[in-house]
Amino acid sequence: MMIREIRPEVDRDTLLAGAQFADAFRVTVPDAGLDARTAAMRIFSESPRWVKALLDLRNKIVAPLGLKTSAEREAKSGGLVGMFPVLSETPERLVAGFNDHHLDFRVVIDVLPAGSGREVTATTLVLTHNWLGRAYLAAIMPFHRRVVKTLLRQVCRLPAPQ
Repeated sequence: MMIREIRPEVDRDTLLAGAQFADAFRVTVPDAGLDARTAAMRIFSESPRWVKALLDLRNKIVAPLGLKTSAEREAKSGGLVGMFPVLSETPERLVAGFNDHHLDFRVVIDVLPAGSGREVTATTLVLTHNWLGRAYLAAIMPFHRRVVKTLLRQVCRLPAPQ
């Protein structure tokens, strides 16, 4: 299984107007019946210990600054996928994310036919609002690509959560 970074193929203006950051990673999986929600659940339902440790550290650092922690994010009508509120959903695309004081964030999971399987693409979009958002984005960038690739590998390994 090869995960490759690609140019984001989403309409930024529709998903998060003004986003200053965007990246995307893609993997091809043999599961011809995979839909976007199932892919997103496989990606975000389980995290390796080192990812959980980074998230715990992040929450401890940002809580005193008044930024939302994972536990404080509210589920929208689409529920949660992992720790992210689902904002919109079709069988081919799930958009999750949140808006905060320092930045707005979207993760877009696209699933399209590819031969006898599916191509799964995870696109990240970020719109920063102030110096704190820009500093936060700069601080997480050394980890972001590795985290996304690690989580995207799970789309092949994990069965859909019940």
